[in-house]
Amino acid sequence: MKKFEIGIYSLAEILEDPFSRYIPSFSQKINEMIQMADYADKLGLDLFGVGEHHRLDYAVSSPQVVLSSIAQRTKQIKLTALTSLLNTADPVRLFEDFATLDLLSDGRVEFTAGRGAFVEAFPLFGYDEAKYDELFEEHLQLFLTLNEEKRVTWEGQFRPALQDAEISPRPKQAKLPISIGVGGTIESAQRAGQNGCGLTVVMIGGIVKKYLPLIETYKQSFQGNSPYISIAAHTFIRETEAEIEKEFYQYYGKYWSHLTSHGIGGAMGVARTDMAYITSEQSTLLVGTPAQIIRKIHYQRELFGHHRFLAQVDFGGLPIEKVKKTIHLLATEVAPAINNSF
Repeated sequence: MKKFEIGIYSLAEILEDPFSRYIPSFSQKINEMIQMADYADKLGLDLFGVGEHHRLDYAVSSPQVVLSSIAQRTKQIKLTALTSLLNTADPVRLFEDFATLDLLSDGRVEFTAGRGAFVEAFPLFGYDEAKYDELFEEHLQLFLTLNEEKRVTWEGQFRPALQDAEISPRPKQAKLPISIGVGGTIESAQRAGQNGCGLTVVMIGGIVKKYLPLIETYKQSFQGNSPYISIAAHTFIRETEAEIEKEFYQYYGKYWSHLTSHGIGGAMGVARTDMAYITSEQSTLLVGTPAQIIRKIHYQRELFGHHRFLAQVDFGGLPIEKVKKTIHLLATEVAPAINNSF
């Protein structure tokens, strides 16, 4: 059986640490992300992802630029954006950037397309937010074509036509692996399946079974050689529950209050006293001791049949030294146990 993959990712949030009141600068946050990727690579994790946002409360607007630096520091770990905002980007420019990154990394790059939680990119790049879905569909179809063909003739609604255009450079891999990131939209899961793409489900709140219809829809609609499913979630691992009770909630609360202050999400869904639920298999939060995290991943894999787990490890203003604790336990205790059991 193919190895079950475990990776980490960061959205590069610029948030105040609720304990120390420290707020990283843009340069400090990007440097911390490079440290995270280097550390994860040395510990043998499988993938590192970087989010894309166009806001002053996030440090990264161009994941491919940050990942190009990471590519030079790392040896084995796969690299992707989680996610690239495909509806507000020129697919040709984006494909060429990721093809270049694939060459720089010696063939370690994946492409994960998403539509994003915020809308600032639409006016920033001159796109009509009302055409949200149409833009994504057209840009996805063009990106898929670019991945297949060295010379492209194409015509669409939102971008100038291409006539026997040379698409250069070509990636080191024969084709870039392409996935679509989804949060809760059935139509997006269906689109991923119908286009033969991988599916990355980002779980934010609620119970794990809430996401089963997305994955079932993807599997039923898949057209291609082999479906590939990734599950992503907030992750916080400590050796004891006492450490979790002391630290986790304030960071998660900071993350959630930041999100809801911008009109995204709703009630947090967990309280400080809900530690039994938070660390249970039913919770979408991958929070717990290594043994609890192992049980959670087994439970989810039995439910979803997925191939990869991705941990968002630096939410809510967590400093790099606390982030590294989670990465270390994930790589040295959780990952070996998971892969020895499959």
